[in-house]
Amino acid sequence: MNSEKLPFGRLAGVDYGRRRIGISVCDTERIIASPLMIYKTNRDPHADAAFFLKLVKQEELAGFVVGLPLHSDGRNSEMSSEVEKFAAWLTETTELPVVFQDERNTSQEASGLLRPARLTRGRKKERHDAVAAQIILGTWLEKQTALQKTLLTEDNGTLDDD
Repeated sequence: MNSEKLPFGRLAGVDYGRRRIGISVCDTERIIASPLMIYKTNRDPHADAAFFLKLVKQEELAGFVVGLPLHSDGRNSEMSSEVEKFAAWLTETTELPVVFQDERNTSQEASGLLRPARLTRGRKKERHDAVAAQIILGTWLEKQTALQKTLLTEDNGTLDDD
């Protein structure tokens, strides 16, 4: 689960919560992350497993990027171990890999993105977790793109030195 590499294909971003799980997806090329939905968990492992297996099939997913709640100084929070247990369950259930993305400040960023939208307070609250999942996935995608560019630059530099 700690590997930053995920197989080629679409990914789902996950903003885990005890009652609601925000879900986002990206395109096959992993360029754009979009909010998808909120899943309201009822704590029934069989229903939750059925939901995620259906999601994997419908969205043709290759893996998950799960937001990891950390303290502002980077230490694990009380919720971190619960999210890690959920991620292990998700991998076991779907047989797909999971990576973590630091989710510090995603809630504030999601609120900021939704602020100008002409939605009622209730509708904003409904969409908040899916937008947070979009930010989690988008941040991970941006990080991977930057890493690839760095590796290409280093490879090109090595080739030029020969």
